[in-house]
Amino acid sequence: MIIPAIDLIDGKVVRLYQGDYNQKTEYKLDPVDVLTGYAKGGAKWLHIVDLTGAKDTEKRQLDLIRKMVDTGLMRFQAGGGIRRKKDVEQLLEAGVERVVIGSLAVKQPALVKEWVDIYGPNHIVLALDINIDEAGNKWIATHGWQENSGVKLEDLLADYASVGIKHVLCTDISKDGTLSGSNIDLYTEVVQQFPNIHWQASGGIGQLSDIAALKPSKVSGVILGRALLEGKFTIEEAIKCWQGE
Repeated sequence: MIIPAIDLIDGKVVRLYQGDYNQKTEYKLDPVDVLTGYAKGGAKWLHIVDLTGAKDTEKRQLDLIRKMVDTGLMRFQAGGGIRRKKDVEQLLEAGVERVVIGSLAVKQPALVKEWVDIYGPNHIVLALDINIDEAGNKWIATHGWQENSGVKLEDLLADYASVGIKHVLCTDISKDGTLSGSNIDLYTEVVQQFPNIHWQASGGIGQLSDIAALKPSKVSGVILGRALLEGKFTIEEAIKCWQGE
């Protein structure tokens, strides 16, 4: 399915280029208006990245997230700096169905596996950002892509198989925010390798042909951010393309 994404800083809709807070584009849009437009266009899920909460967990934009959830127009997955059990519970209590966990999933897998056990694999999404080296190794980056974790994607997922992880949002860092197309080979490979996981492809979608190109990979979802905000195509066009219309 097509999953539009909204990145939020202090209540404003923004986009970061390759995760860099210093390369920020701010859009003069109300988050609830954006959500409403996506819902009217046929989108069923919204991906929220709380960039304020990612920097300071005490400043998580829970009131705004609740306001978005309370529209009842979509289903939600949200993340940004999830470091404590309290962070997970706050989002679930706000009505978010899936909590997206990034760096912590790599740094403290035992803790995150415990959360998967407690809340169920349908309520946790691992957000894994990948650097691919010349030898084709898929290294997971952490902390806003500043650090190579030294952990390979395949090794981490083999570990999480013990708790039945179901949802993984995978980003090829070199593609994110570039509108230059997705890494089709990456997604084709991981879907074949881990067929029990619902893969969400993220990063690089700049035109409808990029969406069409992803279909043979059999990913479960495609995250769309900048391309929608900048009017490269509409949510309706994206959904039609994904459905093969």
